[in-house]
Order: sequence, then C-alpha cells, then structure tokens
Amino acid sequence: APVLISILLGASFSRYQVEESVEHLLAPAHSLAKIERSLVNSLFPVNRSKHRLYSDLQTPGRYGRVIITSFRKANMLDQHHTDLILKLHSAVTRIQVQRPGFNYTFAHICILNNDKTCIVDDIVHVLEELKAARSSNRTNFAITYPITHLKDGREVYNGHQLGGVTVHSKDRVKSAEAIQLTYYLQAINSLNDMVAEKWESIFCDTVELFQKSNRKVKMYPFTSSSLKEDFQKTSRVSERYLITSLVLVVTLAILCCSMQDCVRSKPWLGLLGLLTVTLATLTAAGIINLTGGKYNSTFLGIPFIMLGHGLYGTFEMLSSWRKTREDQHVKERTAAVFADSMLSFSLTTAMYLVTFGIGASPFTNIEAARIFCCNSCIAIFFNYLYVLSFYGSSLVFTGYIENNYQHSIFCRKVPKPEVLQEKPAWYRFLLTARFSEDTADSEETNTYESHLLVWFLKRYYCDWITNTYVKPFVVLFYLVYISFALMGYLQVSEGSDLSNIVATATRTIEYTTAQQKYFSNYSPVIGFYIYESIEYWNTSVQEDVLEYTKGFVRISWFESYLNYLRKLNISTGLPKKNFTDMLRNSFLKAPQFAHFTEDIIFSKKYNNEVDVVASRMFLVAKTMETKREELYDLLETLRKLSLTSKVKFIVFNPSFVYMDRYASSVGAPLQNSCISALFLLFFSAFLVADSLINVWLTLTVASVEFGVIGFMTLWKVELDCISVLCLIYGINYTIDNCAPLLSTFVLGKEFTRTKWVKNALEVHGVAILQSYLCYIVGLIPLAAVPSNLTRTLFRCLFLIALVTFFHCFAILPVILTFLPPSKKKRKEKKNPENREEIECVEMVDMDSTRVVDQITTV
Repeated sequence: APVLISILLGASFSRYQVEESVEHLLAPAHSLAKIERSLVNSLFPVNRSKHRLYSDLQTPGRYGRVIITSFRKANMLDQHHTDLILKLHSAVTRIQVQRPGFNYTFAHICILNNDKTCIVDDIVHVLEELKAARSSNRTNFAITYPITHLKDGREVYNGHQLGGVTVHSKDRVKSAEAIQLTYYLQAINSLNDMVAEKWESIFCDTVELFQKSNRKVKMYPFTSSSLKEDFQKTSRVSERYLITSLVLVVTLAILCCSMQDCVRSKPWLGLLGLLTVTLATLTAAGIINLTGGKYNSTFLGIPFIMLGHGLYGTFEMLSSWRKTREDQHVKERTAAVFADSMLSFSLTTAMYLVTFGIGASPFTNIEAARIFCCNSCIAIFFNYLYVLSFYGSSLVFTGYIENNYQHSIFCRKVPKPEVLQEKPAWYRFLLTARFSEDTADSEETNTYESHLLVWFLKRYYCDWITNTYVKPFVVLFYLVYISFALMGYLQVSEGSDLSNIVATATRTIEYTTAQQKYFSNYSPVIGFYIYESIEYWNTSVQEDVLEYTKGFVRISWFESYLNYLRKLNISTGLPKKNFTDMLRNSFLKAPQFAHFTEDIIFSKKYNNEVDVVASRMFLVAKTMETKREELYDLLETLRKLSLTSKVKFIVFNPSFVYMDRYASSVGAPLQNSCISALFLLFFSAFLVADSLINVWLTLTVASVEFGVIGFMTLWKVELDCISVLCLIYGINYTIDNCAPLLSTFVLGKEFTRTKWVKNALEVHGVAILQSYLCYIVGLIPLAAVPSNLTRTLFRCLFLIALVTFFHCFAILPVILTFLPPSKKKRKEKKNPENREEIECVEMVDMDSTRVVDQITTV
C-alpha cells in the first residue's frame, strides 16, 4: 500500500511548478514596508527619479545593469576605455526582441523622460562630453565626484556610476576603476513584461559576447531576473551531488546492517529503511503538488531531515530485533520489537510534528519557512505510517527468512556445517552461519555479537568512556566546548543578504561582490515621503517641522535635510502662490549628501489655488563597507522618529521589504518551536515513569542548540531562514538520539550508574552510530555543491549531527555516572509476614550416577 500510494502521488510531478517570486518566499509576509510601498505607489505612480539618480525607489521593476572594470585596475576614464564603454552602450541600445509582427528595441520598452526620450544614465552623457572634449583638444573639461556638471548646466549625481574613484583637490576625478550602466525598462502590462524579460536575457548574452571580444576588461551583468534564476539554480547544480549522496547512503546503510553470519545479516533491511524514507518524502511532495504548492530550492533540506529521523527509527527497530530470542515465533519477536522501539519513535515523531507544525502555522512570517515546515510535517507523518506498515512488513519477511535459516541476500537454504566442509572455501565464506543446535544455551543470546559495531561498543568503548581516568578529560573538553560556543553566541549576526541563498558561480554573486568592492561609498537612494497636505508657507508649521528635524542632527546623514527646511523658513511671509512656485523651481545642492532633490504633488482647488498634497525628498548617504547594517539601523531609527513627529512621513527603499523586522520574523519559528517543545516536555513529565528523563532531555537539547548556534557563527553562518530551519530540526534530532539513552538509564534499577550507562550504550548505541554514519556520509557531497544555500545547509546540519553525537557518546555517559538519579537499592524493613520460602528439588539422572540440588526462591 505505501508503494502504491507513493507511485500514484508521485505521478503528480507532471503538474510540477517552481516558485518564481523570491520576495514572496523570503521577505516577511506581514511587513510595514509593504504597506509603505503601496502608499508610495499610490502617491507617486510614475518613478521619475531614474533620470537623475541610480534609483530603485519604489520597485526594482525591469532593468539591466552592468559593471565594467579592468583586470589591471586601469583608469576606465581614459580614451581607450571610454570608447569601449560607449561602444557597449551602442550595442545594448540596438538589442532587438523578436515578436510576431514586430521587433522591439530598447527605445520601444525604455522608461521615458519628461521630454519623451529614453532615460539613460547621466554617466553616458559625461563620457560622451569627455570624448568630444578630447576630440577638440579641450583640456578644461573636468569630472567632479559625486556631483558633476554637464554641458547644459545640469548637476548630475555619479556616486553609483563611478567606482574606485581617486580624486584631486576640489573633488576632481583623477581616475575611476569601475563604471556602472543601468537600463530601465517598462513593465506596464503582461506583453510588455514578457518582452522586457526577454530583453534582459539578450542583454546578458550581449554583454558576455562583448566580454569575449575585449578580454582586457571584466564585465558583470545583472538584471531583475538574475536573483530569481540564481536562487533556483541551486537545485540544478545540486542534482549530481544528491545522486552521489544517495549512492553513498545506500552503500553504508547496507554495510551497517551486514554481518559475517549470512543468516542474521540484514542488508536488505538497510536498503528498505532508506526506501521507506524515500517513499514518505515522495508522498509528501506529491501532496504538495496536488494542493497547488510550488517547489523552491529550500526544499533540498527536507530529504536530510527525513534521513536523520527515518533511518534512526528503522535502525532502532533492527537493534530491538537483535535482542529478541531466536527460538520465538516471528509474530512474538515482531511484537517485542514494536513494544520496545515504537513507543519512543512515536514520541519523537509527535515532537517533530509539534515543532514543525508550529513553524507551518500562520504565526510564521517567512513564507519559505512556513512551506518548508508544512512539507516536513507531511513527510514525517507518512514516514511514521510507512515505518509501521512497509518497514514492519519487511522485518517480518526477513524474520521468516532467518527462522528458516535462509541466506539473507539470496534467500537460499544454508547447508549445515558438515555439508559445507565439502564445498570450496569461497562457498563456505559466503554461507557462514551459526546454528542454534551447535551452540550452548548460554550463548544463544549472543549470536549477534559478531556484528562489528555491537562488538566494538560492548568490548571496548563502554569500558573506555566510563574509565575513571577518562572522565576528567571529557569534562574539561565540555568546558572548552561551552567556552567556544559562548564566544560564537555573542557574535550572532542576521543574514538578510539575499546573496546568501543563491548558487555561488552566478551573476548575482559576481555582481554583488563587484558592487561592494567599487560602489560601497554611498548607500542606496532613500525616499522621504510626506504624505499629508501641510501648509509649508505657514510659520508655525515650519517651526514644527524644524523642531522635528532636530532629531535628524543626531544622524549626520540628514544635515542637508535640515538646511533645506531652514531655506523654507527664510521664505516665511511669501504668498502661497509665490511659495509653491518657488517649490516648483527649487533645487538644493546638499553639502553632505551625494545628491538631494525634491518632488512635489500639487492639486488645484475650485478657486484655482494650488495646494501641496504630498512631497518627497531623495537622499543618498555616505556609508562604510557595512552599509547593510547601517541601513538596518537607519530604518529602525527613522521608524521611531516617524512615530513622534507631528508631520506624517514615511521612508522607503525596496531593500526595506527584506530588512523590515527580518530578525523577529526569521527567529519566530525557532522561538515558537522551542516554546512548544519545552511545553510538551513539561507536560509529558507527568506521564512518563520518571520526570528526570525530561529534565535531562531539556538540558541536553539546550546544550546542543547553544553549541550549534555558537559554532555556526564561528563558521561564518548567519542567522537566516535556512539556518533557523536547521536549528528547529536540531531540537528534534537531539531528542531522537538522546531520549532512548536517557530513558534506559533513568528507568534502570539496582546495580550502579556505570553499569546502566554501559547498558544504555549497548542497547541504543548501535542504532545511533549506524544512523549517524549514514547521515554524515549523506551530508559530505552537499559540502561540494557550489551554492551558498547548500553551504549553510551543510554546515548547520553537520554541526547538529556532530554536537549531538558528542553528547550521546561522551558527555551524557560521563556526566550520568556521577549525577542523579541514584541507583542504590533502598533497604526494605522486613516484617514477620514477609518470609522467603525456599523449595528444594532433588534431580536424579537416569543412571543414578549424580544428584543435582536446584534451589529456587519463590
């Protein structure tokens, strides 16, 4: 039935769809920045700032961008490179997009200026005037930075168009190592958007072709579609690595379940355990497809989550099978396996469903995290059902094969030792088995000890880890672990940079690296929008605005805004009409800003008076290399100021959509999952036999999560959507592996702590070790995938597995030997009613040659 269900649901891949919108996946769903964007678009539907600024003020739209630089750090403003850049510009403007009945060029789909001409970066006009000056041997033409003057007298901003600038006195440009060109496209309807998307693709091909014919320069093309394409590219570049991972896991799963004893070896169960996990994952993917869900690259983590949980459950069942008596019927052995292992597996599955279920709820503000958790919940639920049915049935079949002394691989009846002696050596090696009639009764329970991992744990490791001389070193190592984890924990940073989730050898990474190298001196353009009709000409209003803007002085970026308002204050007393005319014609050169301009929306009343409905100002601030952190601080500061201001205003830049409350949005699933896990552990403390199990489990989970977060930061992994999902999984992975160990130890009575630590390791250590080895082998190929997303996935999952393994096989076995619970047997007071009755039975053999006294206590 599980196989049939998986095949039927897997057929839904014919309706396979890919999520196209990166913003829908990775930007906070409930974001104030999105509301502000809607307000901005309603006030200023046409973004006319692009003719003066390198500007993505309201929406990125459709565009093509290219950074041109040299391998030898040459001056891109010399004659050779100037001619080359203008030649590239000419080639770009001649790009044609062929459609039935018409060929579209840049002139047909560009954003138009006020004079109905295409908006082109002012750096192109600067280069053209520079070329003309050289042709006429004029030496008085100078380019200043970041504001320069054109021949027609206009002041233009070139801070985002010239990079790596070296200046003389008075901001005169001596040289520039990079130049950036931007081409803005219209996308006003579906046809226009389709043509623009095709134009972007041809634009990248044109730039790359131009690069091949001019190898002394390096060009970095980028378009509005690059981020989406590079995000989904991770899935394509991961395919062969995932196949390699699957082959390695299959191989090791088979080896981990194999023994020299051909009857008791269970290689097929290792393969079928992996098949169980695969069927559950396929079923979940089919359900997502049928319900209209779309695939995205973050789903690459789901198979590894299933691998860790599903394989451990199957290996634990196999470990329980080894403890059953071989003279029992298969039904009785299977019942013992389910009674021994399925209770803990059910509880850990319930924990997975609770933690990931909280992540899949509407409380999660990141859509990618919500969809990931939803898909994981479905896969884990079906994995539980398939382990009960599919894997349980497979265990029964192999049980019958074992009881009939059939070969575990070929299912052929194994000959008895006397028959095998007449066969060749290779034949005897393949059919080596131990028969119960050939072993003493005391040895029957040890038939599985020839398994390598069982033998290693029982004979060597358990005695070594509980040795008195080893314990101090383990405790010291744990203190070092906590110290480094604390050091990393104090340096946790948020990863709101979208380049962290794309493939590495892509346009996005190359362009972003070049932009940060050459154009990090100035921040993106920030729009200030006053969205109420205030009387700018009124003295009291101006004083209120001036009083409010004193708060900006604390931020050095906004001094020019204050100067602008002071200029308005000088105009006090002007008639309303004269004042609005002045606003229409005003332009102020900001002393500390790269560029400053203003935009006013006017409306006419019934008496032909003009009123100011809304206004906006564009600011570009001088920044350091950590401009993303500065922008985040800016956003938080301005939000607080806007709440206390008497003037209604908002600030907006498209990047704010991704940054707005990102930390709280991305951390919410982890926080909610931790709370739900702790609540579940606390609640179940009243149901389990001993509440100390949950106490130890909570402390272990906290120690593992703390260490993973700390070492993750030291390994240069930021707290983003992918790492948070891994941390949610880390809670469950720790409970998966540590809960059986702690349960066996805490519930053990009599003997000593050391004895029960050894017993817990012998009972559950093999299953933990088997699943850990398969998991690590499956992760290793992921490290080679050329993608930042898979790099984060590998590092987080590897740390979770390593730290959990360290706790299971080192920390817990040592700490539990000298911390509660105590294993001393309580002495019970004897009373006359409680007596020991001893029955003596005399056993006489048939020939009366010896007498045996068997004493039993009743």
